[in-house]
Amino acid sequence: MSSKKNRLLIVWSSGEIEVAKKLILLYGSVMLQRKYWDEATIMIWGPSAQVLAENSDLQERVKVVQATGVKFNACVVCTDDYRVSKELENMGIELIHTGEMLTEALQSDDVKVITF
Repeated sequence: MSSKKNRLLIVWSSGEIEVAKKLILLYGSVMLQRKYWDEATIMIWGPSAQVLAENSDLQERVKVVQATGVKFNACVVCTDDYRVSKELENMGIELIHTGEMLTEALQSDDVKVITF
């Protein structure tokens, strides 16, 4: 039996609320429970950081997804530029330099990456 884990990284960069609701957070809310993936991370990058910080409905949906075990992180440069770092940190979202994590994921054999 293989010990290799199936991992997913979703890069959420869109500022579109419907993309967040109907793709990223809808899929995010079921992907671990249904065992589609062993581990999953949603990376918030660019305009999505501002949209999330300003939209209470999206914030509630993120909490639901977090409760399933999906990890969230955000581009610290973006959150600083949009002046929303504190808001995202208060949601339990880790602020990181996302370029390094994305590069590692793209070069890895056991991580799939999708972007929205």
